[in-house]
Amino acid sequence: MDQASQIQHAEILLEALPYIRRFAGKTVVVKYGGNAMVDEDLKQAFAQDIVLLKYVGMNPVVVHGGGPQINQLLADLNIESRFVRGMRVTDAATMRVVDMVLAGQINGEIVTNIQRAGGKAVGFSGKDGGLLEGKRLDSEGGDLGHAGQVVSVDPGIIRAMERDGFIPVIAPVGASKEGESLNINADIAAGKIAEALGAEKFLLLTDVAGILDDAKKLIPSLDAVQAQKLIDDGTVEGGMIPKVSCCLEALAGGVRQVHIIDGRQRHAVLLELFTDTGVGTEVHRPGTTPRKLP
Repeated sequence: MDQASQIQHAEILLEALPYIRRFAGKTVVVKYGGNAMVDEDLKQAFAQDIVLLKYVGMNPVVVHGGGPQINQLLADLNIESRFVRGMRVTDAATMRVVDMVLAGQINGEIVTNIQRAGGKAVGFSGKDGGLLEGKRLDSEGGDLGHAGQVVSVDPGIIRAMERDGFIPVIAPVGASKEGESLNINADIAAGKIAEALGAEKFLLLTDVAGILDDAKKLIPSLDAVQAQKLIDDGTVEGGMIPKVSCCLEALAGGVRQVHIIDGRQRHAVLLELFTDTGVGTEVHRPGTTPRKLP
């Protein structure tokens, strides 16, 4: 490596320094999903990002999805996948598959990847320690079975893991007061967990660049009022509406900043958190100073 390259690397580290200092000791909840959970190279890069956050003094919490993997196993078992308004109809047989894939297969794989990258991770579901209490989701479109919504969050188990230096990896499976297993949307579960922890940041890894304007250009930073206007005027549409709405709920619930980032980009988490411009969209509370440069 020549001297110019060495200096460039040093400048990258110096750019990260104020963010490392600012976020030391803070909790960052990351919803892990999309292509970043499928591509092997991206899986390893994500694990490295999470381990680095821990080593520089932050408290990362990973909440993961697993829709494509659930669909595949259901197909292998000849169980039909059905959806109502984008929500999975979760009958008893489907719920067993959801539990198996999320709390078993995927959760264990993420824990293994983090530990191979040099971190200490513990995997569990929202049923453990009473983390996610839920109830069956109400829907005008028909019975959704075990599809659930969050009623309350008890973050005690996460705090215990953090105190002992572990990185929590959480499957979005909750339980009702009666002990019934519930399949909870991972974005919503992650947002509610971020609220309960009073997280500094909540990141959603997606398969899009972030929030786009009406010219389909990335918006690096905006406040919650501006984001809501983009929903109202139709600029934000389709599958992005629930994601942006989830971000707005998290901000209203006490999270300081939320970020929608492209998980298809290697080391997207580090680039978003530790560079001046980031790589996705940052949404902040009205009246607060955005982190990103104009």
